Formats: sequence, C-alpha cells, structure tokens
Amino acid sequence: MKYLGKKFKPVLILLALIWVVEIVNILTGHSLSNWGILPRTMSGLMGIPLSPFIHGSLWHAISNTVPLLVLGSLLLTSGHKRFWMTTIGIVLFSGLLVWLFARGSYHIGASGLVFGYFGALITRAVIMRSFPSMIIALVTVLLYGGILWGLIPLRSYVSFEGHFFGLLAGIIYTWMTTRKPFEKSN
Repeated sequence: MKYLGKKFKPVLILLALIWVVEIVNILTGHSLSNWGILPRTMSGLMGIPLSPFIHGSLWHAISNTVPLLVLGSLLLTSGHKRFWMTTIGIVLFSGLLVWLFARGSYHIGASGLVFGYFGALITRAVIMRSFPSMIIALVTVLLYGGILWGLIPLRSYVSFEGHFFGLLAGIIYTWMTTRKPFEKSN
C-alpha cells in the first residue's frame, strides 16, 4: 500500500490542492472565481496558473476529480518528472491560449487539464508506437473518448475554449517533448 501511495503521490497532491482551494472557495461564497483567467486583461494573467485549481461549484470540482485521477495516473506511467512537466506545460500553454483567444468571461476549472492529459496520452502513443503506450491510449479513448463532445460550444457557462486549448496544449507539449523510440538521448 505504501508503494501505491508513493507511485500516485503527484496526482494525489494535485487533487488535494484542488480540494483545499474548493473548500476555501465554498467558505468564501465562490469568490475565488475572480482569480480565474479573464482574457486579455492584466489581472487575467494571474489566472493562468491558478484557474485549474478554482471551480465554480462543488459539482464542477467533483466532475473533474475522477478524470484527473484516472488520466493523471495513466500519465504517471511515464514517471513523476514527466507528469509534473506535462502538467505545468499544459496549464501554462493552454492558459495563455485561453487568455489570448477565449471569450471575455472568467475561465476556471481543471477540465482543460483533463483534456490536456487526454491529448498527451494519445499523442504519446502515436509518437512512441510501443505496446504500453498503445494500451494506455486505448484505455484513455475507451474511458474518456466522450469528452470530445466538450469541444462543441453547447452551453454558454462551459469554457469550450479551455477544453479545446487544453487538448491542443497536451498534443503540442507531448509532440515537442517526446522522442521517438529510435532517437538516442544525449
């Protein structure tokens, strides 16, 4: 059991941070939403690293927890360092794209990170073409392929831009940082 705790520690730390922020947010009447990404404003820049930890409601935080746990755990098969670097890359790159191009309202929540993990896991399989990466991609698509419906702007209160830019960030970050199996590292 101690091994499992150590193996999944990064994703558990991420989820713990999200839930600490959600508890504070609940206690303050969800006033932390103003710390999200407000596109093309100076104050909105602060939201780039903060927005994945802030949710609009208890249900919003709950709905991101399970996919983050599952997809984050699948991403951990590449190691703790790669997990953190991919997480930071997705958060910063997708947040910047949301800040530059999204609608003029607050964008909050970890769903962009969920989409980023999805894109990263699929892209890694395309690049690596190894049996383990293909199995992980297959599990990812089977469990969460339906999230791609979140790219369609169906509800005005859902940041489809955050979903789209999260997916794009996961794909691009992984493409840029994953070496093909036949490339030798220096």
